[in-house]
Amino acid sequence: MAGRNGRTVRDLRRANRTAVLQRLYFDGPLSRFELGPATGLSSGSVSNVVADLVADGLVEEAGSVDSDGGRPRTLLRVAPHSGHMIGVDVGETRVRVELFDLNLTELARVERPLEQQGYDVEVIVGHIRDGIDEVLATEGASPELLLGVGVGVPGIIEHTEDRGALVHGQTIGWDAVPLEELLRSGCRLPDSVRYFIDNGAKTLGQAEMWFGAGRGADNAVVVLFGSGVGACLVTADVENGRAVEWGHLTVRVRGRRCRCGALGCLEAYAGAESLLARWREEGGWPDEGIDEESALTAMLAAAYPSEGTESDPVALAVLEETAEYLGAGLSDLINLFQPERILIGGWAGLQLGARFLPAVRRYATTYALRHPAERVTIDLGRLGPDAVTVGAAILPLADFFSRGGRRAEPATEHRFPAWRAALEERSPR
Repeated sequence: MAGRNGRTVRDLRRANRTAVLQRLYFDGPLSRFELGPATGLSSGSVSNVVADLVADGLVEEAGSVDSDGGRPRTLLRVAPHSGHMIGVDVGETRVRVELFDLNLTELARVERPLEQQGYDVEVIVGHIRDGIDEVLATEGASPELLLGVGVGVPGIIEHTEDRGALVHGQTIGWDAVPLEELLRSGCRLPDSVRYFIDNGAKTLGQAEMWFGAGRGADNAVVVLFGSGVGACLVTADVENGRAVEWGHLTVRVRGRRCRCGALGCLEAYAGAESLLARWREEGGWPDEGIDEESALTAMLAAAYPSEGTESDPVALAVLEETAEYLGAGLSDLINLFQPERILIGGWAGLQLGARFLPAVRRYATTYALRHPAERVTIDLGRLGPDAVTVGAAILPLADFFSRGGRRAEPATEHRFPAWRAALEERSPR
């Protein structure tokens, strides 16, 4: 039966379950008494919802606290082992697959380096399939507990009704690759397990906003700084985050050729790939056989050597130039979106870290308008190299919450809006 606003009793029960689960997840453990004002539900509704969630194995007792003159109040929390999520990071140097419990505690991980094959679609899909099988072989893991598989991947993601997620990754040579369809056709997971595929910068941003340095901000930009650069914008209008192809802003007319094919993109100057290329062109990067991460480590050691060793002036100059380009790129984000915070993540951002940050801040405020520049903070993300996989795992978790802790029925329910709505209604602030 539907009410005047079109909501059925089932909708109301689901919303109440969602409210209780989210409050326990982000603010728990809490007592039934505390859940009332935290969710806006009556004490009777809280008792009924909690009883349902306990019966479903989703909520468990977590000790007790003294009350004012009465009996101790039982604390409740989300049961961490009542469900699992898999997060996948299709990165620039490796594919990482991680299994998490409901608390996003890592239970298992598999990493596969990307070498000469690069972004060959069959290789990537094979790494993801094999990684899923391997992490599910962990003791206590089961496909029946799996809420879904989240995947963060470079490029623009198009969600279609008939083929699922299509990846348009111009910089990696992917043209409308039906990644979801390819994964489902060869994976041994049950048909009931859903895939949630989105841009890697967006999943990084989601992780930092839920659990990292972005928590509490209403307006932030999270930057992924790796071989290339990307960003996720979070504002009051797009609370679930929007991936922006920031790396392909033109910063120099007729400039260096970017790997997307255009000339003068920010990525052609500020990405780690271009940074190392410029060092090599000037006579640096002595061993072309090493991977980008190792090469960047070598460059940093050359530019900032241990005490008593002379610095490599070429490496230092290239890093300084990169800091200026990156800072100028951040100034565009400051002027356009006036964020409270800008957070820098990604493997290159983490490597460059605190040593690089003061120069980036200096250039960003120099190029930006004074008023928004005075109100923004620029810092490193807090979640480290696993941020993309954590963010990817959040996608099925958010879908699970949006359904009140019930798994979806893919054959009868629409594929995509549920987890998008849950991200929009997130409550960790």
